Amino acid sequence: MNPIQPLKIVFAGTPTFAATALQAILSSHHQVIAVYTQPDRPAGRGRKLTASPVKELALHHSLPIHQPISLRDIEQLTILQELQADIMVVAAYGLILPPAILQAPRLGCINIHASLLPRWRGAAPIQRAILVSDKKTGITIMQMEKGLDTGAMLYKVECAIESTDTSEILHDRLAAMGSSAILTTLNQLPNLTPEIQNETLVTYAHKITKEEAELNWHSPAIELERKIRAFNPWPVAFFRDGEQVIRIWDATVIEQSLNHHAPGEILQANANGIDIATEKNVLRLLKIQLSGGRMLPVADILNARQNDFKVGKIL
Repeated sequence: MNPIQPLKIVFAGTPTFAATALQAILSSHHQVIAVYTQPDRPAGRGRKLTASPVKELALHHSLPIHQPISLRDIEQLTILQELQADIMVVAAYGLILPPAILQAPRLGCINIHASLLPRWRGAAPIQRAILVSDKKTGITIMQMEKGLDTGAMLYKVECAIESTDTSEILHDRLAAMGSSAILTTLNQLPNLTPEIQNETLVTYAHKITKEEAELNWHSPAIELERKIRAFNPWPVAFFRDGEQVIRIWDATVIEQSLNHHAPGEILQANANGIDIATEKNVLRLLKIQLSGGRMLPVADILNARQNDFKVGKIL
């Protein structure tokens, strides 16, 4: 049941995940009175200053926009207090909210988090869930407090992680779920009972680094395949062939005995894919990207670069 009066909401977020939630709130009976988002950043080959997806949406709706570098000074606290918001909704904002900021709105701040807390607190819950082969994930709406994703949980919804999910696919599914979950939370806020997180079940989703995306053929094929899905579309899994960096966008595991083949050995290269021996089973590369090139199906690349992937070569 919706509250009798719409809530006056300050929204804080930056990427597409957050913009999806903002759009849902804008389409509801609640009132977004201001938007906070990260400062414009250089992007693309020209390094042109680019607005975040949340800012683009806020501009489209002529909403007041704030882009502070930090929220730690008294001036920012005063600005937020003067808005007299009922609540702040936060989704992938990217700035730390000090205790004074968290307490400024009448009902505090709530966060849309892309995991089933307390599992995967932190920066990269979607990628980490795929990397360790979790079978399910979801959205948690939680009250915000000083700790990293430590607040009491208000509402949770879960979904399966499919064996073919990339981070991009799972991100989009969770973004849609998050937009629905935040509306449910806002509409039922007076009736929700906060649930304290079980600290014995906590895991941390540490930030992803580019270095993690390099494949080691002395790992089982199934682990490498999960890396490829987890790091698609960023930073993209890769391996080195001499001076060339080859990115892998899609691959599959082929169960095969490897009695006399070394990890990293090319077993076959044809229109079906490039088969590479690993510590256990074979990784078949399906879509790759050569240095300076576009992502293409292996069959298209082999038409011009067959000699780069000769059978028996050790990568």
